[in-house]
Amino acid sequence: MATLNAVSAEPAVAQTLLVTLSGADRPGVTSHLFTTLKDLDITVLDVEQVVIRSHLTLAVLLEAGGQTEAVIARVTKVAYDLGMTVTTALGSGDSSRNRTGRAAVTALGHPLTTHSISTITATLAASGANIDRIRRLSRYPVTTLEFDVSGADVDQLRRDLAAVSAGEGIDIAVSPSGLARRGRRLVVLDVDSTLIQDEVIELLAAHAGRGAEVAAVTEAAMRGELDFAESLRQRVAVLEGLPDSVLDAVAAEVRLTPGARTLVRTLHRLGFLVALVSGGFTPIVQSIADDLGIRHLRANDLEVVDGRLTGRVLGAIVDRAGKAAALREFAAAANLPLSRTVAIGDGANDLDMIEAAGLGVAFNAKPVVRSHADASVTVPYLDTVLFLLGISREEIEEADNLDATATGSTPPATP
Repeated sequence: MATLNAVSAEPAVAQTLLVTLSGADRPGVTSHLFTTLKDLDITVLDVEQVVIRSHLTLAVLLEAGGQTEAVIARVTKVAYDLGMTVTTALGSGDSSRNRTGRAAVTALGHPLTTHSISTITATLAASGANIDRIRRLSRYPVTTLEFDVSGADVDQLRRDLAAVSAGEGIDIAVSPSGLARRGRRLVVLDVDSTLIQDEVIELLAAHAGRGAEVAAVTEAAMRGELDFAESLRQRVAVLEGLPDSVLDAVAAEVRLTPGARTLVRTLHRLGFLVALVSGGFTPIVQSIADDLGIRHLRANDLEVVDGRLTGRVLGAIVDRAGKAAALREFAAAANLPLSRTVAIGDGANDLDMIEAAGLGVAFNAKPVVRSHADASVTVPYLDTVLFLLGISREEIEEADNLDATATGSTPPATP
């Protein structure tokens, strides 16, 4: 019996038609276009629509087959009826298929200038990355644009755009796109000078009359010039003899960073796990966590004897390695891979957790931290981190307004 060997042939590449409609936005434009075409035997391959200041651009990619001329005639009439302009272009295939090297490039600036955007887009082009979509994530307190790109080498693109960020004085983050940006995450925040505006040890030292002395040691430790554990012991020693009531007093003094409540509130809405990891002290970090509804934290314990601080720390110090260990433990307990973790910090003792996390964010950080982080934010609003996760200001405010409507309360102030 003869054997027939089937040879698979490459599928024929179908001819496609790109229709682009542009003009004043109004209800029903998209409906009008597709209603006009609904009785034709054509396949919709892609649709993109954007509105900027009431100006609509609607692009539709069709596989029209033998109906191409009829489609062009009908969309031309639609444009005439609506007082809009239309262009049509024949091509082949669907270039949106099989895109690889997906990445999200997020640019934050106050302001974002045409020069900055020109430099970003030129860098993307030079790297071989293609810009598939651009959308605005915020217009205040900073302008944020997100570029959805394909064909990117994420690590190389980070290096290339880091130079652009420094030269233009704007923040640029590069993150893997696709499923890597979706789903539940663990977000771990440093506390002092990140979640709050203060350094707690300096507030405590001020009660002992040693604030300036301790501040100098803190600054050197955050720059990475001193071993954190030893510097903490030196600073805590000056607290010897203070009544433990000072902890409550300082807890009442701390000031949240602008946008901190918005950040945590939004992360909780998304079902994210939020944790605080601090080289500070448990009673004060616990007070902040309780205020924000955060259930997971790691910090240092001060020894108290007869109602007074002894100037010593109990147990292992939460230092640079301890913070990274805490991030890993929180992630393991939540059954989340490290790729789904975010770490945010400002000092050298945050470096290990920033490098361990799937996305490490340097927030108004020392230069050594910025150089090792995946993304850097230099504006004083902590909720801008949400933009790096692909969450827009409009989505944040809509959720706040819906909650306020449901509870009959006033929406929270922004940021």
